[in-house]
Amino acid sequence: MKCPYCGFGQDRVVDSRESKEADSIRRRRECEKCNRRFTTYERIDEIPYMVVKKDGRRERFDRQKVLSGLLRACEKRPVSSSQLENVVDAAETFLIDAPERERTTAEVGELIMQHLKGLDTVAYIRFASVYRDFKDVREFKEELEGLLESHRGGKGKK
Repeated sequence: MKCPYCGFGQDRVVDSRESKEADSIRRRRECEKCNRRFTTYERIDEIPYMVVKKDGRRERFDRQKVLSGLLRACEKRPVSSSQLENVVDAAETFLIDAPERERTTAEVGELIMQHLKGLDTVAYIRFASVYRDFKDVREFKEELEGLLESHRGGKGKK
C-alpha cells in the first residue's frame, strides 16, 4: 500500500476494525517514512454491481467516482467526510438491494440528491446542476424555486 502523502511503499497497520455491517474491514495505517496515518478499507471482490447509463450502456458502480463527485459538490461546505461516506454507502446499499444487481444512473442520482438535500442545500444545487444537466437559467431557477418552496412548506408559512 502506497502512502497517499509521500508515496512510500512501506507502512504498518495500527488498527483494524470490522464495519458495522461486517462487509468490510477498516484499517488505520502509518507510513514508515513520513509517519502520517491514513485509512484503507478492504472489501470482498464479488460480482460487480452495475449502473445503466442514460444511453443504455452498463458500467460498474464505482464508489470512488461517486465520492469524487460528492467532494466537488461539497467543496468549501460544512459537510464531513463521514457524512459523504454515508451517502456513498446508501447508494451502494441501494444497488445491493436491487434484484438484478443494477440500477439506472437516474435512480442512483436521485437517491444521492435526496441525501444531499438533507445535508446541505448548496451542495445539493451544485450536484443537481451537473447531474440534471440544466440547459438554461430557467431550469436552474425552477429547481431553486422548488427547493425554496419545500423549505417554506417544512417550516410553516407565516
